[in-house]
Parts: sequence; structure tokens; C-alpha cells
Amino acid sequence: MGGLLSQHLEEESDESDNVSSSSSENKESNEIDEQVPLSANTREICEIPQNEKLNEKQFINNAGGFVWAVDDKVRLQRFLCLGSEGGSYYTGEAELTSQNAACIDRMIADNRGREVVETIRTFSIKGRCAKQNPTIFALAICARSNDEQTKKAAYGVLSDVCRIPTHLFQFIQICEAESVGTGWGRAHRRAVCKWYNSYEKEPMKLAMHVTKYKNRAGWSHLDLLRLCHIKPSTDTNGFIFRYIVKGLHEAKNMYMNPEASSELKEIDGYLQGVDDARVCTDEDKMAELIRTHRLVREHIPTNLLNSKKVWEMLVLDMPISAMIRNLGKMSAIGMLKNGSQQENIVETRLSNETIIHNSKLHPFSVLLALHQYKSGSGLRGSLAWPVNLVIVSALERAFYMAFKNVQPTGKRFCLAIDVSGSMGSQILGSQISCRGASAAMMMTVARTEKKVEVVAFQYKLTEVDIKSDDDLITVEKKISGMPFGPTDCAAPMVWASKTRKRFDVFIVYTDSETWFGRVHPSAALVQYRERMGIPDARLIVVAMASNEFSIADPDDRYMMDVVGFDSSAPEVMNQFITGEI
Repeated sequence: MGGLLSQHLEEESDESDNVSSSSSENKESNEIDEQVPLSANTREICEIPQNEKLNEKQFINNAGGFVWAVDDKVRLQRFLCLGSEGGSYYTGEAELTSQNAACIDRMIADNRGREVVETIRTFSIKGRCAKQNPTIFALAICARSNDEQTKKAAYGVLSDVCRIPTHLFQFIQICEAESVGTGWGRAHRRAVCKWYNSYEKEPMKLAMHVTKYKNRAGWSHLDLLRLCHIKPSTDTNGFIFRYIVKGLHEAKNMYMNPEASSELKEIDGYLQGVDDARVCTDEDKMAELIRTHRLVREHIPTNLLNSKKVWEMLVLDMPISAMIRNLGKMSAIGMLKNGSQQENIVETRLSNETIIHNSKLHPFSVLLALHQYKSGSGLRGSLAWPVNLVIVSALERAFYMAFKNVQPTGKRFCLAIDVSGSMGSQILGSQISCRGASAAMMMTVARTEKKVEVVAFQYKLTEVDIKSDDDLITVEKKISGMPFGPTDCAAPMVWASKTRKRFDVFIVYTDSETWFGRVHPSAALVQYRERMGIPDARLIVVAMASNEFSIADPDDRYMMDVVGFDSSAPEVMNQFITGEI
């Protein structure tokens, strides 16, 4: 990659202006063979601007340009990964949510309801989504469908998708909102009962869940148990349910006796520890309770959440997703000082690829944590902390590890980031813009491949000096600081033709709201292939918004859509580039 000179592409000029004066250059040294005539079809499609249709399959996007619509399966995948929180540059959150709900309804109407449910389940259990909210929303729509097969399939995967009570409470809330009546029919009650009783072989996990996540979204475990009319499948489950409804004393009266199992006694001891922690005021005693019962942050009373001793005990067994959310707090109380034991614990865990993969930690969650921690202060409130650069570096390594590992292809890449006005909108309801998130995703390729050039474009194109060892924040600042402008997604291919650059793959990170160019992006790629003699030059469009638009021609086998911040995106892109798919 190296240092690249910044240049701007103003308007497409006549072909004759772009012919190199050095005709002796070899074709492999990036010279276009201008003697190769374009086919009649290519000449024809290259004369059609983006504000006119290439063919009848295209339709107009929000910006006024003509693009293709992705099919409903791809639209569903975009929604699951990118959601609709915060909306997009052109579309408000409510409207974007409604559009994606309509997509799910269409698939159900086309007898594809079970396919929708299986997609939801797959994306959820494989950790491909940055947030669970869109996944739970989509599942609730299926559960509230009038199609019996879809409804049955949705309730059948409830435990797979809603793996913690927070997800279950959100699911219940959405189902209530989508229902005309109370929403607690037989199928609904049975599914909720099954969720609780599914822990009959892991009662300690259930005890942890119901004490860690007591209520969310206006619902509590007490509400759900009463409404689903649950019958415990085991004594241990019954003990936990009785504890939720009546408290520990009543649970002991009903279930504890001399013949009680060791498992039941263990549950009793754990719940006693939880109750003791709730009223504890001594940090030494709390540290001992954490050590003995493996309590978590949610079990700690507010008055002890500023105790360094308490946090030092918590971090020893803290789930990594919780750990990255609490890095600021731990630094604020002086726990993550340079050279400290706690710094070493955090760095070691963030650098452990096995821990990252087994936890299904999503790369976007890590990126959010990195941004937040490096800022040195919280978004709300007065919490501030000294930034430990060892932790910052560990978070960056964790970001790359959270994506599935891929082997370098050895191909020649043009990585093109759309920096137009619409890409300034926030992604996934966060403080990170689509263009900043694109820069982070782009680095997963830039660090893997050797033959890479990076450009940023709107209607003009700028070569960007990006090095493979640049840190994420630096890269995002380089990209985010560029001027806005109208969008021309053909700019990377036009630039590559004019500058005689030989690429096997163009990866364009965009929301596909293109409209400004004198040639369609797909047509520009066809022209590039013919001019450069690279007939299989590929285009991958990485969608950074959950809309229905794409600049990739669905009838061209060398063009592909993938979803931005799908954690499996690098693997899928790698397979497409190498011809495996």
C-alpha cells in the first residue's frame, strides 16, 4: 500500500485524454490496452447516467439514482445485522423498521416463513449480529404470524434465540405490541414454560439468569411465571420458581428436607448468597461472597460499586462481553494501572482468540468499546478515566479476532469507501458513522492482503494513505475527516481505468444511495474488465444500511452483496474472491 498521493477525479473526460504517452509500458505494469475495442453492449450501457435506468429491473433509490433491489432474503440479513435503530440518512427509524417488517411479511406470504425463522436462528446462534434487538423483533413478527407453520417454527427456536432473560422480556414486549388481544394464547404460554423448564439439566444457570436479569422492558420473571401458568419439570426448577414468586424462605419450606438432593442444596446456597449480597455493606464480605458464589456485577449493591476490592474479585471470572463494557469504570477506580495484575488479566483475555470466539463477542461490540474507552469518558453522566494504551491495543486486536479468520488470497484489491453525505449517518444507533464503521471493516482486508490500495469517494475520489499497521482510530479519523458530497459509486472503477490500475477485486463500502455519476457502477466495471483484459474482475458491495438498494448487478456472477458488520462477512468475501462460491 505505502504512501499514496492524494488526487481528485473531477469529471469523466474523453478516452483520448487518458492514453499514456508511454506506449512501451507492459500491460502488467497497469497500462490499459486502448486498442481493445469495447463491445457494442458495453458502449451502450456506458452512455447511460445513474439517474436513468440501465434496464427494467432497476428502480429509483432515495437519492434519485437507479439501482437494483436486493431480494428479500438479503434484505432480511441486512436488517438482522444492521437493524434500523436511528434510521438512515434518508429514512427515519420507524419507517425503516416498517419496511423491514414488510419484507418479513412478504417472505411469510410466499410460504418462506420457516426459512425466515431458520435465518434468524442461524444468525443469532452463530453470533453474526451486532445487536439482538433486530433478531428478537423479527422472531416476534414470525411468532405473531397468522401462518401456523411459521408461528410453530418461531416458538420452536425461542430458547435458541432468546438465550438470556433480557431477550425473553424483549420478545414478550414486542409480541404484546403486535397483538390485538392479551397475546397469551396456548402456543405463547407453552413456549414461555418451555424456556424456563429447558434449564432442568442446568438449574444453576437458571438461578444465575433469574437473579442477574430480574426485569427488563416492563416485565419481570414474576409476571411471566404467573401468565404462563408454569408447572416445574424438576424440584430444582420448582425451588427457583418458588423463590421468584415467594422468596427464599418459602422456597425452603416447600422443597428443603433431609432427603433434598445435593444439587438442590447447592441452589439454596447460591440464592442465599445472592440475598446476602443484596444487603451487604462491607467490601471484604462482598469480595468473599463473589468468590464463593461467583456473583456478577448485577448482584452488587450500588453502594459497593466504587470498591476497588470488589471489582478486583469480579474481574477474575467476568464474562468478556461484560468486561469490555466496564473497562472505563475499572480504570476510573484505579484498577487498571500500567503494570498491574488486573491490567495483565484484562490484556491476556482480550488477546486470547479462543476466548473471543467461544464468547461470540461481536466485532462491532468491540469497536464500540474501543471508541468509548479511548475517549476517556462516558456518553452520559460524569464518569471519566485515565486511558491505558495497553488496553486500547488489546481491544484493537480483539476487534480483528472477533471476525472469522481468513487466509490471504494474493489478489489485487481496491478498497473503496463511500464518504458521501448519507454515509455520515450513525450505524446501529451508535456514535459511530457509517463511513467510520466502513473504515474499520476495510482494515480487516487491508491487514490480511498484501496488494491493496485504499480510496475514498463521493463524486470525487481521493487516494488514502493507509498502512496495514495503522490503528483503527487513526484510520477512522482519516476517513471521517473527508468532505461530504453527492454520491458516485462508479468512481473507483472509473479511476482505476484512467490511472491504469490492475485490480482483481473492488470492494465498495456504501449505502448504495448513488445518483451523481455519468455511468452506472456495474457498467463502469464491465468497461474496466474489457479495457484492462481482466474479464473476471469482481465487485463486492458491502452494505452499510438496512435498505433494499444495491449497485451490484444480480445477473453478473462476478458481483456480490454482503452485509456490513456480519461477523462472517470476511469469510464469505474470501470464498467469493477465490471462486469457492
